[in-house]
Amino acid sequence: MMRRWTREARLSLARLPGLGRAPDMPAHTLRDLWPGDATRGALMLRGVFRFDMRDYPLTVQDWEHKDLPVAVRRWLHGFTWLRDLRALGNDEARLQARAIVASWIDHLPTDPLIADAATTGERLAAWMGHFDFFAASADTLYRQRLMDRLLIEGRTIAALLPLPVQGWRGLSALRGLLAAALSIPSQSGFFSRFLRYLEQELDRLMLPDGCLADRSPEAQFQAVRELVEMSAMLRAAQIPPPPPLSAGLARLCPVLRAMRHGDGGLALFNGASVHNGQTVETMLNLGARQKIVASAMPDGGFYRIANGKSLLIVDGGMPPPPGFDATAQAGTLSFEFSHGRQRVFMNCGSARTGAWAKALRATAAHTSLTLDNRSCIDFSPGGGVARRPGKVTATHVAQDGAHWLDLSHDGYRAPLGATWRRRLYLGRDGQELRGEETVEGERRVQMALRFHIHPDIPAQISDDQDEVLLTIDGAFWRFRQEGGALALEESVYLGDGDAVPALQIVVTAPSPDAATIAEEEKEQEGEAVGETPASPRKPAAVERPFQHVVQWVFERAPD
Repeated sequence: MMRRWTREARLSLARLPGLGRAPDMPAHTLRDLWPGDATRGALMLRGVFRFDMRDYPLTVQDWEHKDLPVAVRRWLHGFTWLRDLRALGNDEARLQARAIVASWIDHLPTDPLIADAATTGERLAAWMGHFDFFAASADTLYRQRLMDRLLIEGRTIAALLPLPVQGWRGLSALRGLLAAALSIPSQSGFFSRFLRYLEQELDRLMLPDGCLADRSPEAQFQAVRELVEMSAMLRAAQIPPPPPLSAGLARLCPVLRAMRHGDGGLALFNGASVHNGQTVETMLNLGARQKIVASAMPDGGFYRIANGKSLLIVDGGMPPPPGFDATAQAGTLSFEFSHGRQRVFMNCGSARTGAWAKALRATAAHTSLTLDNRSCIDFSPGGGVARRPGKVTATHVAQDGAHWLDLSHDGYRAPLGATWRRRLYLGRDGQELRGEETVEGERRVQMALRFHIHPDIPAQISDDQDEVLLTIDGAFWRFRQEGGALALEESVYLGDGDAVPALQIVVTAPSPDAATIAEEEKEQEGEAVGETPASPRKPAAVERPFQHVVQWVFERAPD
């Protein structure tokens, strides 16, 4: 209670105007590293902004926006969109950016997000990263007001430290504090608090193998980006990066490299987007000189197996813990498969708002297995994981160039009394991927095994529906299975921000019909001869545990 009171008192004091003045120019020129999108910038000139596949009116005289989703408001208050106006490179965009920033300062929102340390950090870094674009040529009064606000916002972040657990976004807060420290060196407390809490935050975020606790390629990408930007800021001020920052990049970058497919983009687990491959490569080159790819990720629970031109990436770990599960998806034991630069089997992707955000977290949106049309994980209204598997196992064995993965989880035990075991095999030349899916439970359940196909891959099912043919780099590959019914159905892919129609291979287990159930009951009655009338007999599906096995193979067809 006392700690909370002290923190609120520090925060109130930090926001008081008049506690010292800032210079009217930053001491160092900090430059945002990333290219903007001129198309989105042009929309903003017309009074519209685009976020997560939707367009919204840009009302710069009203910053409350209470009807907008939290993710949209966070993006607006973070001002990272300044790079989109900068991408236009004309005076109209410059004046628009200047007017929008002035409007925010003049009409401070009551939205709690403006006191969120991570959002505040993004805002300060964006202001200073684009200062030369929109503010350097403004009059002295404008610059003074901006820098005074920077001072107040920097004090706000400092007062909020240490931060609550919020995944990689805690690094955004520290980056903003660093931007304020380098812009106003007289505030020496900013830099000392940045150094003090950076190591603490990295220790909390990173697992021993270099994966983030978020267990997300997206979080890995964002954390590397944050540290790369901090390093660039320090170099601009001719200050060597502190050891925790350099050590953090050395551990994070190899894992991020391991989470890429042949096209350079990210694998789609736990809220990730593909991202431009060249942008990812540029960021990695800035982050680490050596192009090391993590050979194992035992703490993160991911498996990366490359044979020939084929790459298999598997999620074999538990969902992330509370505080790191905001973007977690119900994709436990799902996998992605690519050949060369071509993605083949993918998870469906992610969205940050709307109905897609919920739908893409479901198990059905992954190359995985669903039972009874359910997900293996449930999510709370607040977005975190409400129900998770009690146990996830994974074993990897390699021999003579071939690889075997033996995986299982009990995420369906609580709602359905069932467990799932997945066994995968990738041949030494990468041209044969096999799987065995075993479901065991107390009763029969509807089983659907899904393989979401990247939209660039042509696919067709044979006339007798016993195999699906895919064309990859001009060669035919075929998918066959035993133990279920094979179908080719519609799917969707949101790896690059837009919803693109796609296809999926679906294998369903035979559902019990009335005749099958009656036959099982009759068989059980026959086995029960000799029992006394008082002897209890359970239904067959409970007395005799249910097991179903589906085997499948995906291989290159002979030329």
